[in-house]
Amino acid sequence: MTASALPASPLDPAALRASLDAWAAELGFSGIGVATIDLPEDETHFLDWLHAGFHGEMGYMARHGRKRSRPTELIPGTVSCISVRMDYWPQESADAAATLADGNMGYVSRYALGRDYHKVLRSRLQKLCERIEAEVGPFGHRVFTDSAPVLEKALARNARLGWIGKHTNLIDRHSGSYFFLGEIYLDLPLPVDEPSTAHCGTCAACMPACPTGAIVAPYRLDARRCISYLTIELTGSIPVEFRRAIGNRIYGCDDCQLVCPWNKFARPTREKDFDVRHGLDHSQLAQLFAWSEQEFLEKTQGSAIRRIGYERWLRNIAVALGNAPSSQVIVAALEARARHPSALVREHVRWALAQHAPSTAAR
Repeated sequence: MTASALPASPLDPAALRASLDAWAAELGFSGIGVATIDLPEDETHFLDWLHAGFHGEMGYMARHGRKRSRPTELIPGTVSCISVRMDYWPQESADAAATLADGNMGYVSRYALGRDYHKVLRSRLQKLCERIEAEVGPFGHRVFTDSAPVLEKALARNARLGWIGKHTNLIDRHSGSYFFLGEIYLDLPLPVDEPSTAHCGTCAACMPACPTGAIVAPYRLDARRCISYLTIELTGSIPVEFRRAIGNRIYGCDDCQLVCPWNKFARPTREKDFDVRHGLDHSQLAQLFAWSEQEFLEKTQGSAIRRIGYERWLRNIAVALGNAPSSQVIVAALEARARHPSALVREHVRWALAQHAPSTAAR
């Protein structure tokens, strides 16, 4: 947290809170609120989730202990939390259902089709801090965009930005769930918003929609089964038991959100940074698999996709090619990578070739 100093004029918390809505809208945020930072029930839920091992290889989820659920321990001096959301669904993206239904195409989660959201939100949040500082003088603060141990969904719920649905994503009754979250921990006392109430009711459409059965109970996600985890977070081999269910999803998964009835209210983003890049909303798997490492680096410049690296990119596409309709083009694409230097890639290529013609696995 940056060094705090006395404000230039006496702080009026209510007036400052009233100004936040207009400033947030000017910066492209679709919602803003102030959250209470007391999270005892969420802490219990989170620790139970860790104890069950549902975080898999995501050791960073446990590394900071209770600091994730106790803002004052993570950033001493924290008094308030400003939570924001920003819509991300690209205006001109290809139809998601149509892409998922075409086994020759690669499906990329719609949040990752444009510029890396970490960069966009971090910049806007910092600008919001500058607006606040211009009003009240220097103050202590830290900006977060999925970049530190923060229970962002619980804080967003407390800031009245939505409720945590049965699929564990945040849902707003007027905007659906296609948005990013960001936070500012600050040492200014601000009036807090009333937490959102839940409106999933008896609906459980998201649970059977999950291809790998990762939503093991309402509000309980086993990340080890989640396609987003398997294609992004997992560094090694994708368990064979999940490969067929992954289908053509090569980076992330949107299925639980696509079936959520609240997303009929979702609005396309007005943020140009989230426009589709390089046709990744509807690209041929064989063409993507043919990218050299240099092409991968060039075409994922500034994208969240780059974080998985070229090896995992090929791993994921190999699985999707194994699930694609059999054709000479598909088999030839796989055979071209059969002697790839990476053992991880070779293993997934062998599996994929076996799905099309078992005899090719021995080549």
